[in-house]
Amino acid sequence: MENLNTVTTPVISNLDIARNNLVAEIGSIGEVIQGYANEMNIAFDLYGANGELISKWYELKGKDKKGVKFERDNFKTAMLTHGYETPTVDVYWQRVKEASGYQTAGNRATAESTLDSKTLKDLKTMLNRILNDESEEGNEMSQNAKNDLMYVFTQYFGGDVEKDLK
Repeated sequence: MENLNTVTTPVISNLDIARNNLVAEIGSIGEVIQGYANEMNIAFDLYGANGELISKWYELKGKDKKGVKFERDNFKTAMLTHGYETPTVDVYWQRVKEASGYQTAGNRATAESTLDSKTLKDLKTMLNRILNDESEEGNEMSQNAKNDLMYVFTQYFGGDVEKDLK
């Protein structure tokens, strides 16, 4: 009777090859996207006579954008030919743009994104909350901190009590 628990030497199978290929390629997609993005930069970024960057390829308008549109169409056709659907095509095109320097709206720095601007906004909110609360019952800590918060608001953050607070 044959023992089914016997370990035998594994045979290289298609599954082994596929797994090894996957593991070898993990992490390289970013490099491939960056390579394509670099080529897009070289081919389509618009430079002035003195070599200064005038416009990135993803910002071009009108006739200047014609080559980019043609390349985008070629990219989409190649992706669709390989079985990818339009949403996937759009995601990868966005990744190429980002690798070229494009910042999506959610990733752009705004005036409200610095620690100081957020702290100033929070100070305004806290001070307005304290100033608008008429009752002093159960609010002793807030009332005691009010003068210190006003000092920090005006001296460190340049706040104006008359203009900035309600």
